[in-house]
Amino acid sequence: MRTTRSDWLSILWSWVAVIMFLRFGEVVGQAGIVHALLIVLAAKAITFLTAFSLSAIATNTRVRGGGAYFMISRTLGVAPGGAIGLVLYLAQSVSVAMYVIGFTEAFVATFPGVDLSFRLIASIVNLLVILCVCIGAGWTIRLQYGILAVLALSLISFGLGAGPEWTSSQFFDNLGTGYDPNVDVRIMFALFFPAVTGIMAGVNMSGDLKDPAVSIPKGTLWAIGVTGAVYLSLVLILGGIAPRSALRTDSMMMHGVAAFPLLVTAGIFAATLSSALGSLMGAPRVLQALARDRIFPFLHLFGKGAGKNQEPRYAILLTGGIAQVAILAGDLNAVAPVITMFFMITYGTLNWACFAEMHSRNPSFRPRFKLAHESIPLAGAIGCLVVMMILNPLWALASLGVMALIFIRLQQADLQTRWGDVNSGAAFERAKQSLLYLQDERFHPKNWRPAVLAFVGNPAHRLHLAHMGLWLTDRGLLALAQVKERTPDDMRPLLRGEEELLTFIRENAIPAFPAVVSGTSFAEGALQLIQCHGIGAVRPNTVLLGWSETPEHVESYGSLLRNISKLQRSVLLVRSADTFLNNATPPEGQIDVWWRGRQHGQLMLLLAHLISQTPAWGHRRIRVLQCVAHPSDSPDAMKALTQLIHNARIPAEPTVVVSDRFYHALPRESADASLVFLGFLPPAKGEEAQFMARTRGLMEGLPTVLLVHSSGAVALDV
Repeated sequence: MRTTRSDWLSILWSWVAVIMFLRFGEVVGQAGIVHALLIVLAAKAITFLTAFSLSAIATNTRVRGGGAYFMISRTLGVAPGGAIGLVLYLAQSVSVAMYVIGFTEAFVATFPGVDLSFRLIASIVNLLVILCVCIGAGWTIRLQYGILAVLALSLISFGLGAGPEWTSSQFFDNLGTGYDPNVDVRIMFALFFPAVTGIMAGVNMSGDLKDPAVSIPKGTLWAIGVTGAVYLSLVLILGGIAPRSALRTDSMMMHGVAAFPLLVTAGIFAATLSSALGSLMGAPRVLQALARDRIFPFLHLFGKGAGKNQEPRYAILLTGGIAQVAILAGDLNAVAPVITMFFMITYGTLNWACFAEMHSRNPSFRPRFKLAHESIPLAGAIGCLVVMMILNPLWALASLGVMALIFIRLQQADLQTRWGDVNSGAAFERAKQSLLYLQDERFHPKNWRPAVLAFVGNPAHRLHLAHMGLWLTDRGLLALAQVKERTPDDMRPLLRGEEELLTFIRENAIPAFPAVVSGTSFAEGALQLIQCHGIGAVRPNTVLLGWSETPEHVESYGSLLRNISKLQRSVLLVRSADTFLNNATPPEGQIDVWWRGRQHGQLMLLLAHLISQTPAWGHRRIRVLQCVAHPSDSPDAMKALTQLIHNARIPAEPTVVVSDRFYHALPRESADASLVFLGFLPPAKGEEAQFMARTRGLMEGLPTVLLVHSSGAVALDV
């Protein structure tokens, strides 16, 4: 059942009072008035910042069941959302135990004659709470008005009774600290902080609110204001009515001082039971939302709902069971700090989610609740992390470690979601800023990386080109390109080609981008794509082509090579051997780089090194070979090659070959290689056929050859 137009009161009602009635006196007695005020202000500052983030996210999307989990998962993505969802669920489940323990403490103090153990009473109360929630959320939410009235009357009763007891001398005596041994401000903060976590109990009921976008901001901010004023007032009142020894030890101090003690007793009972009910309603809905998103397969059972309102009965029973385990600890002081750490993580992530949305500048982030600046949620996230580390660094690191493990596990699962998140928007903004930086940054050869545009045509038939592009760009960028025959007024072949390339890339897990262009010929389309592909400074600096000997294309092929060179792009031509063709695993043998000068040699050696570093090539041995005509030239050549390799800092073997016929030495020395690098110059106009014949003869008897023409942007000795 959806609530009424005043459903924002359900969030205000959800803020807890068990700490206020039963432990706030201890906080004031231990910390003193000044430190107690700082504790309240620090806790309220964190919840205030979080409330801003919460309100912004809640008014930017249609909030369904799951509360904070729903908001975080739809903002940061499935992995952080799933990790936070589990932590939030556990925090809410343990909160049930805290409220039940608080009720039991008050019950035992009010009725000392009851001959039952503390744990048995708490277990009975927990069972009753479970039964009540199993009936349904609607009637419980309608109790909020009566509960608020009882709480207000109990506070008025305490104020009336405390007035005559308050003295300035007692107030000044309690200004300073009076910590017991092994107690400090961190412990008191951890004890108090659950008093301001009711924000989550209300938000987790988001699926039962009539208009969450209105109810969550309104109820949360009202709750912060009202409870903040109450807690600050109570510090000043409690500090002036009793010595710190009494404040530290008497958990029923407010009951004893009140003008009408029965009202305070009713307030304690109402606050603890209503908070237990609220958490036991909210936590199962988080679990139900997690299960329905199918993030964790073992939780599917808890996604089921019962009745018209889809009450999460299975999740309620599990939550009650977790609360029962925590109840067996039987100590409110032991349970409260654990809840504090859980909620700190949730609050911090919620703030980070809002910061990420604002920082990404995603056009879809248009909250009706406006934030002045992204520094507000960032301050909330940092504040949560700092407080966690101050409270208990070991538990903070352990909690973050558990979160990280869950996150990594979900990332590895590669879950598919039905919703968008901030990640693509944030990636876009980072890419934009990086592109602008690269555009303004002066290029230096030291930073050269291969950005390869590989023309693969139909990649299923030319796998060797795709594989070569992949190996060359392990530390660079790869685009797989295709030229489609131009069809007037019909763009469907172009779109189909891009989709086919994208499918090929995904199926073969190749980190590459598809690029398709239309043209009247391959040479025309390829030249157009080379000129326009890329953005800013991120453009292809290297073009990869297959070796072509088609007679009718010789002239256009040669012209294309000349034009690519004029565009100051390096050119790579792959002539694949039969053992290499369409094979993702390279054949055995070393990589040979034939050195014939620095113009193309520097790029060849660097590319050979990059290929050898890939897993497929497994640090394959590299040889740098130079052919000399006379034996007397051999020592100088060997010295120069050795110095070259040393300066380049590339593990390679220098080899000098003595032969007056390079064409004969080449196949003799490199016949057993797996890949051979050779430099080339594009043919002059009218000499395309001679170039093809000469190069074909050069590669006769060789394995796979990579012909390299360098644009001159690479320097090895930098």
